[in-house]
Amino acid sequence: MTDRLELPQGTLDLLILRALSLGPMHGWAISERLSQVSKARVRVPQGSLYPALHRLERHGWIKARWGTSDNNRRARFYDLTASGKKQLGTETDAWKQLAQAVTLVLDMS
Repeated sequence: MTDRLELPQGTLDLLILRALSLGPMHGWAISERLSQVSKARVRVPQGSLYPALHRLERHGWIKARWGTSDNNRRARFYDLTASGKKQLGTETDAWKQLAQAVTLVLDMS
């Protein structure tokens, strides 16, 4: 199954923070990682990814630096900050609570 899923509002930030918890990555690598892990069900268009990265940077949850990618191109690498790690924990807990609540409602008889 390779049906693409539409992400609920606010989910992209959580997924980016989670991807960056594995280590620094440039934008394309973040997008590819999310696609790989989700078995191609989550595809993040550049038009959504880069505004989200800039938003996370403004919040102080990630920081950016210039570096060289695996294919020898100049790229901005993003890394999780201490504040971003805390935010990831907060958002992960909130997502799990919401998912449990939605499951209860969907499974009611």
